[in-house]
Amino acid sequence: MKKEKKGGSSAQYRWALTVFCMAVALSAALSLASETMLDGADVVIAIAILAMFICLGIVFDVLGVAVTAADPKPFHSMAAHREKGAKEALFLLRNASHVSSVCNDVVGDICGIVSGATGAVIVTQLQRTLSCRTVLISVGVTALISGLTIGGKALSKTFAMKQSTRVVYWAGRALHVFHR
Repeated sequence: MKKEKKGGSSAQYRWALTVFCMAVALSAALSLASETMLDGADVVIAIAILAMFICLGIVFDVLGVAVTAADPKPFHSMAAHREKGAKEALFLLRNASHVSSVCNDVVGDICGIVSGATGAVIVTQLQRTLSCRTVLISVGVTALISGLTIGGKALSKTFAMKQSTRVVYWAGRALHVFHR
């Protein structure tokens, strides 16, 4: 019995280390991509990049919620009929806690952080363009980013739960393309 606890504890530490390394690597990659795209970009491009990061966070939040809510039964049937993406969907469901952690915590949090950094670039550009150093621009941009992110995730959670089978199916189909 002690061996089971130790093995479970060891697996938990390995998972935490894996998530940490994944978060560092993904954060570095997304930050580098953001900095590269924002370098010399005007306000409109910066807003488009910001929207992309907010949407990416919402999409991964949908997937993270869907894998925890979906029933695996339809996917067993699909796998038996050799439908593309069914095996990948079952893999996602068997690993729902890890998938949810990566989607909601790692990707979602990184998108939030990169959105904040992108917001800072937008604030600087707006202040320069408007020749105005008021704190209201910073407060307004931050509030708008928070509202869009939180509101978007709140709206998407209901969708993710009601359409969990469909969301997991399409995620499985997407993984199938990369799996081949």
